[in-house]
Amino acid sequence: MPDIRAGTITSWRQLSPVLARFRLAPEGGHRFPAYEAGQYLALRRDDCRLTRRVAGPDGRPRYLPELDETGRQRRGPVTHAYSLASAPFQTERDSHVEFLVVLEMASSLGRFTESLFDMEPRQGGLMQYVERIVGDFTLSRRVHEATHVLMVATGTGIAPLVSMVRQVDHDASKGRPVPPQVTLLYANRTWPELAFHNELDAIAAAGRFDFVYVPSVSRPGDEQARETVGRGRANNVLRLALGLPMAEEAALDRARATGEDTTDLEVAAARAVPPQLPAGVELAALRARLRPGSTVVMICGGAAPMADVRQVAESRGYRVEQEKW
Repeated sequence: MPDIRAGTITSWRQLSPVLARFRLAPEGGHRFPAYEAGQYLALRRDDCRLTRRVAGPDGRPRYLPELDETGRQRRGPVTHAYSLASAPFQTERDSHVEFLVVLEMASSLGRFTESLFDMEPRQGGLMQYVERIVGDFTLSRRVHEATHVLMVATGTGIAPLVSMVRQVDHDASKGRPVPPQVTLLYANRTWPELAFHNELDAIAAAGRFDFVYVPSVSRPGDEQARETVGRGRANNVLRLALGLPMAEEAALDRARATGEDTTDLEVAAARAVPPQLPAGVELAALRARLRPGSTVVMICGGAAPMADVRQVAESRGYRVEQEKW
């Protein structure tokens, strides 16, 4: 069994009330295990509200409080695996790993992230981790013969993909072999939650390898004055690139064709943000990169948008590789 170590949170950056980036240094006298970009590390907290997983009436999992004999919710250790956002070269150089975490709400409230976000102080606080880094969502194991890697991410799903982009950029700067082309479509709700945006934009501008970065926000506001940010959910940005209607429009058209009730679908289609590419990303040039025979699509993010990305991509002949937990 791998050892459990106690590291130190060396930085904590709050991107929104429910989203944060933080860096973790290893336990004194130790180094983190070697790893590949895209792999994950398990973190542990001892003072978590415990829950138990049950099947709901619809068969989907629900999380209920685990109560003691007095009716109070039990507290105890919870271990949760998170993809590393840091690249291997950064960990080797700076002796830290980086994470992007979201506070779980609703059905899963009370698990690991509640305890994490309740830490005081956060910076300088101790965080346990399992001394093992694993996972097969890596370029070496998923790309194979493809010459173009299309990455699609939402929310915290950017973590393993930004690790890859960081490492590829570093390798390219050292003259090492890298994928001939990489394209990243990344969407989050708002500008502040568009994690790693400035760094990814700078990597694209540096041109050390053939990298196109397509960021967008699904709840656009005043930040649209920033020309480097597009609009719309990641799956709808991909649909735009492939010449397809928005997912909400497609669902509405299917319902109309079969005579189903369209009331809710009409509301969803009216509320959907039409996809728009950021300034500097030409639609024709983006489409020219998306060659099914030589492109592998690597996806990580929310279940609903990723299911649509998978369906759309596979229907057009792309091979899809997904990070699953």
